[in-house]
Amino acid sequence: MIVLAQLSDTHLDGGDRRAGRAARVMDRLNALPVDAVLVTGDIADHGEPAEYEQARKVLTSGHPVLTCPGNHDARRPFREVLLGEPPADGPINRLHRVKGAVVAMCDSTVAGGDHGFLDDTTIGWLDRQLAANPDEPAFVCFHHPPVELQIPYVDAIRQFGEERLAAVIARHPQVVAVLCGHAHTAAATTFAGRPLLVAPGVVSTLRLPWQDGDIADHDAPPGLAFHVLTGEGRLSTHFRTV
Repeated sequence: MIVLAQLSDTHLDGGDRRAGRAARVMDRLNALPVDAVLVTGDIADHGEPAEYEQARKVLTSGHPVLTCPGNHDARRPFREVLLGEPPADGPINRLHRVKGAVVAMCDSTVAGGDHGFLDDTTIGWLDRQLAANPDEPAFVCFHHPPVELQIPYVDAIRQFGEERLAAVIARHPQVVAVLCGHAHTAAATTFAGRPLLVAPGVVSTLRLPWQDGDIADHDAPPGLAFHVLTGEGRLSTHFRTV
């Protein structure tokens, strides 16, 4: 059995409030026997180096912490400060192996935009990585949902060009699920015939169009998801607040 914990949208800004919310989630996860922690973007709020310095401290764990950027992140400081790599402007795509599963953390960000798109470099990289590991269950992860979630504010800045991603996933039956963030709300649907699971937000929870109040509820507790894959290939997802 593999247990992946997923959090998203910490939006760290150098202040104590958001850092405290993220630290609560990490403290909870660090006390649990999960196999890896996935952080699906918008780690920083403004993409500033100091925000990634804060993220390095807050997102510390004895578990592997696997990250990808979101639309509030900036690739150069993300690489240099958070990953300890030379700064560069290209997509940040990383393949990880967790207890017999492949986790592809993909970069769906568009420089200067809030919407998402997997460029040709990323699509080609993902296709090659999945082709090289046909016998291992795979999770495909990024920030932006590639479908409408019936939330107009989010749907306007979702991932576009999704037919290219769907074609890649169709070629690789070992893909167990697609995991993303961006929406600040727990959600479950399908994409390319696979489960598409959206992690809740850490910094806030988005109110649905039929709910009263402002778009974002900043008093709701931070949330996370647990994805559990059995040896028989059955995936279960559980959402929790902290």
